[in-house]
Amino acid sequence: MIEVDKVSKRFGSVLAVDQASFQVARGEVVGFLGPNGAGKSTVMRILACFFPPTSGKARVGGYDVISHSLEVRRMLGYFPEKTAVYPDLSVRTFLRFAAEAKDVPRGRRTKEVERVIENCGLQDVQNRIIGHLSKGFRQRVGIAQALIHEPAVLILDEPTIGLDPEQVVEIRHLIRELGEERTVILSTHILPEVSTVCDRIILINHGRVLASEPLAALRAQLERTRRVRVEVDGPRDEAMNMFSHLPGVIRVEKDASQRIRGRNQEERETALLILEYDGVEIGREVSQAVLQRGWGLLEVRRLEPTLEDLYLKLIHESDGSRAG
Repeated sequence: MIEVDKVSKRFGSVLAVDQASFQVARGEVVGFLGPNGAGKSTVMRILACFFPPTSGKARVGGYDVISHSLEVRRMLGYFPEKTAVYPDLSVRTFLRFAAEAKDVPRGRRTKEVERVIENCGLQDVQNRIIGHLSKGFRQRVGIAQALIHEPAVLILDEPTIGLDPEQVVEIRHLIRELGEERTVILSTHILPEVSTVCDRIILINHGRVLASEPLAALRAQLERTRRVRVEVDGPRDEAMNMFSHLPGVIRVEKDASQRIRGRNQEERETALLILEYDGVEIGREVSQAVLQRGWGLLEVRRLEPTLEDLYLKLIHESDGSRAG
């Protein structure tokens, strides 16, 4: 349904999107995930025909976003990061205007307005002025205008930003319902957003696609990631060097550092480290190494990996390769 092939976008000297490639199948709900400034909104705007790519190809439903932009716009509903509504109009009046602007046949406009009001839970506010609504309801109005022409593809750019927790839950529930009938791309920098709503994650940073995996595959990858938190009554830098040479250790990270008072009331450094390793448990090797140095071992604790750990790892690796 959506094909992005080596798409790049420059704004002057700034490369916002760098050779991005991915596909989204019909009926998929995909999370387009990345930190702020990663290039998410730029890709969404290219797909929505706001501006063309500098290079590469992008298609929606087989139609090129440059040469067949009108056909793409008819197939696609777009909810931008900043809700595009007229605050002085009532909900119903605005949705009727949106239906006319999107060429919904005159005889179907009333029916389509009723449909999106019901689907987006706007029945109780349909006659109220949009500017007087809560942000949560304004977000719903924005989604409703994106649905008014019954698009096959729905693009939502940061739909829950600025909402309170209750409103976030409501919008996520709405997105899940909308995804039952159409292809949805949800652009966000919030990991729980995609883990609760989406079937697959496309991770982007610095305009580059880093991963495109089903959630099940990412969780399977997490099961292979082993990490422990180690607290040592000893010098941090020396401890990091020692642990990095243990068999199976892939990486040692600084968790934190603090000063404590030992039995002689002198201040001593406590090293708090995260060890990522491959293979069998390494608790015994850690203990032996610490005791050989004459340090105190205050804690060795296995850390259960999360999607956030994997997300941060990929982002940090991307930042490191870019800096190198």
